[in-house]
Amino acid sequence: MKQGDNIFTMNTLSYKTISANKETVIKEWLIVDAENQTVGRLASKVAMLLRGKHKPSFTPHCDCGDYVIVINSEKITFTGNKMEEKEYVKYSGYPGGQRFFSPRQMLAKRPEYIIEKAVKGMLPKNRLGAEIFRNLRVFKGTEHPHEAQQPRLIDLNTINV
Repeated sequence: MKQGDNIFTMNTLSYKTISANKETVIKEWLIVDAENQTVGRLASKVAMLLRGKHKPSFTPHCDCGDYVIVINSEKITFTGNKMEEKEYVKYSGYPGGQRFFSPRQMLAKRPEYIIEKAVKGMLPKNRLGAEIFRNLRVFKGTEHPHEAQQPRLIDLNTINV
């Protein structure tokens, strides 16, 4: 070593680990068509898109996912006998206020709830999970009020979980 060389200089070939944050994340709007999709498989892929795990800049402690619009929520399917045997529970907090609904009843009454509940169960159970869940929009039918965001249609069959 010559005099004046700094022994603490970094190797120019080393790479820095880049961690995404709220300012550096690039979010986009995606549309997912739920027609003839199985609920659990659809929910796991939507949760992955919301979380941002499909991006190379994924950071676990940051909301780096995209906004996801799910359309045709009334046309989802269940495997096996879940349409009759599965139960959704609603509790008002009062004695005797517990209500049970089958998926068939929920599809007739509010089909968006089925997808929202399935996706929410696959997100982190903390403040970050609540923040990520706000990026999900579920609609009955093909119409949605987010045309101004120019969402991109995405085929879930091409996504690997």
